[in-house]
Amino acid sequence: MTLLSQTQAARAPAQAAGITPPVSGDWRAPARVRLGTLNNLRWLAVVGQATALLFVRIMLNFDFQLVLCSTVVAASAILNVILAIGFPSSKRLTVREAAAFLAYDTTQLAALLFLTGGIENPFALLFLAPVVVSAATLNVKNTLFLGGLTFVAIALLAYDHVPLPWNSDVPLRLPPLYQFGIVISLILGIGFTSVYAFRIADEATRMSAALTATQLALAREHRLASLGGLAAAAAHQLGTPLGTIALVARELERELAASAHGDDFRLLRAEAERCRAILTQLAQPEESVLGQTERLPLGALLDDIAAPHRGVDVTIVIDVQAGTAPNVWRVPEVLHGLGNLVENAADFAAREVRLRARWDDKELRVEVVDDGPGFAAQIFEQIGEPYVTSRPRRGSLEKAGVPHYGKQEGMGLGFFIAKTLIEQTSGTLIARNRSEGGAVVTARWPRGAIDGEAAPRREFQL
Repeated sequence: MTLLSQTQAARAPAQAAGITPPVSGDWRAPARVRLGTLNNLRWLAVVGQATALLFVRIMLNFDFQLVLCSTVVAASAILNVILAIGFPSSKRLTVREAAAFLAYDTTQLAALLFLTGGIENPFALLFLAPVVVSAATLNVKNTLFLGGLTFVAIALLAYDHVPLPWNSDVPLRLPPLYQFGIVISLILGIGFTSVYAFRIADEATRMSAALTATQLALAREHRLASLGGLAAAAAHQLGTPLGTIALVARELERELAASAHGDDFRLLRAEAERCRAILTQLAQPEESVLGQTERLPLGALLDDIAAPHRGVDVTIVIDVQAGTAPNVWRVPEVLHGLGNLVENAADFAAREVRLRARWDDKELRVEVVDDGPGFAAQIFEQIGEPYVTSRPRRGSLEKAGVPHYGKQEGMGLGFFIAKTLIEQTSGTLIARNRSEGGAVVTARWPRGAIDGEAAPRREFQL
């Protein structure tokens, strides 16, 4: 079974664990933020606002409405205390709840700025914070809502506000054109940082989900390998008592054949023989026998990998360099990393897939070549990224007159998983299209990485 199949089997527990890209716009869906996180950020804002107010009043001796400003700051402190008493800090907020709290923070900041100079106040830059947090943790709809709310707040503050606290002898008056520039810079800054934060958070989430799916698939393969060894050991241990049972049943059948229980003894012996046959199959399946060989010549390893994908419609050719082939460690990362590539090539090939093995003193190279449609030009630079399909979809090819290419369409994880597993063994993976049609995927390892005296490192790290 290849890791592409393993990945499909791993999708169910992966999705149950919540490792799918968060694209839902449901306001009841959980946001990627806890209540404690927003509360801590609000406490930071409260401390910063209180410090700034006291510094301006005491140290700079500027006159402004300190009582009203302190009331606005105290409202956030009271809200935090109520939330801390009523809910655990580990509470996972829904999208609506998180958006409501961020909207409150925006409104509270707008009220404080109204009393302290509006957009002329340098701390108007803090309007970026709630929108950026939303872009990193919520969906697009709520981020647009908070962005719109912030835009309205900026426009109202530009239109009307209490004058900026300043020296009463020389009042500060910013030109209208300069204030307009501040408004534009705030809007552009919020837009740029929000888009940037959204893209980074989305990419990080997708990468984490894809790596988790890879880890699940690889862990499942290790469990299956262990299960195969356990089955073989159990079959070996049960063989002796079953042999004794069969022997006794045979003696009883011979001595008491004419008795009323003769048929029962014959049935007992037949079932014992059947159990022995089943245990023999468990003890010596093809995979278990092959699994006893920790290292294989490169050509034999490629033939083992290609065997499950050979069919009547696609021919798989093994092309190994002349000479003594290096012995490669038969580890799941190599088996299923290359197995994914072979399965993908066989799925899109028209007639033939060729596995080319070459090596020299510096590196070992395996090329998977097919005569299919090749990689789609529009996503070629993204090949190897999770959730990016590596070939054109069947519908688009059929519309172009290309018949029956692409028997499978997955989540765009196959190439990513192969790349991740091969890199775990110090290898690299490069894909390109052939000028005559088809694709070539090349896996390279430095000599000794998978054919050295020690087996490649098997610890998978996220």
